[in-house]
Amino acid sequence: MQEPFDIEVGNQSYAVFPEGNDIYTIFKNGKEYIQIQKDTTQIWLKLDYKTEMPIFEEDEEVEAIGAQILAYTPEEEDEEEEL
Repeated sequence: MQEPFDIEVGNQSYAVFPEGNDIYTIFKNGKEYIQIQKDTTQIWLKLDYKTEMPIFEEDEEVEAIGAQILAYTPEEEDEEEEL
């Protein structure tokens, strides 16, 4: 499973915790903020906290967060640098 990572959207920072099955828990300002799920390549859905069912409404912030998740590439650790 992918490790948690940080992204930025505009001037706001988010911590992203992959949960599996294209579901991500997003933290904002150190507090759990939303859960989102990738629906298609370009569509991201916010999940309802109580039912964990997708909410089918357009949300620009969710789309922007999703785009940054797709653009994220993990930093490779170079273990042989200390030779």
